[in-house]
Amino acid sequence: MARVGLLFKKHDPRVPSILTELIPWLEARGAEVFLDEALAGQGFRGGVPVLAAELPARSDAVAVFGGDGTLLYAARLAAGSATPILGINLGSLGFLTEVKVGEMLPAFEALLSGNYYLEDRMLLRVEVFRDGQFVEHYMALNDAVINKGALARIIEVEVRVDAQLVSTFKGDGLIVSTPTGSTAYSLSAGGPIVYPTLEAFIITPICPHKLTNRPVVVHDAAKINVSLLHGTDMMLTVDGQVGMPLRARDSLRLQKASSAVRLVLPGGNTFFKVLREKLKWG
Repeated sequence: MARVGLLFKKHDPRVPSILTELIPWLEARGAEVFLDEALAGQGFRGGVPVLAAELPARSDAVAVFGGDGTLLYAARLAAGSATPILGINLGSLGFLTEVKVGEMLPAFEALLSGNYYLEDRMLLRVEVFRDGQFVEHYMALNDAVINKGALARIIEVEVRVDAQLVSTFKGDGLIVSTPTGSTAYSLSAGGPIVYPTLEAFIITPICPHKLTNRPVVVHDAAKINVSLLHGTDMMLTVDGQVGMPLRARDSLRLQKASSAVRLVLPGGNTFFKVLREKLKWG
């Protein structure tokens, strides 16, 4: 690894001290350091400032400092590239940003020496149609969520998988999640924990009116169609960060994207180790 990109959570007060330590450490080991130009002027020296969107193309790996939200943002930047992402946790929960900030230097030592392994995580492609016409698309590492607005009114959606009717759901909304996102909103809504490299999607109703409506797991080759039959003030939210307002009679097509996101997993970290730590399983 000769080129390392650095991306940080916005407005975190720890950023200057981390960069003051990390940039000279990396450069002393022969690494060329690129960093988000938004970090300029914070009192550190070294590194090459570039646009955040350029970091995956300029780097052999991008290290992301923050919580899972920061890594989800980085995943959208890296989608379509083979540039791996190393997550350093500055947040609290952090299922994706597995490395603690106190373990930062050993993780970078492993990265520079090649003592790590890579794990590809599938992306969900979300396409929105209105009046039969394509209007927008998004890429999700975690999930796509259709939910109602502030007023306490239920919405009604029809779900089909490979053109087969699954059900009509009435409730607060619907989550379509990747295995990576199974520990996010879907888990809070009663969905299962799915091993992150399984080839599957999870369809999870949010507070369904019928208590018999339960989460469904389908193969990742499936094409999921969601039609909005009834509701007002509805919203599509992708990875909790981007999205658009929806109207009754809009439809969504969700399927596995052609590209994936590649995560750097330092030796010793496993999915079940993260679950034990984050969910306090003991």
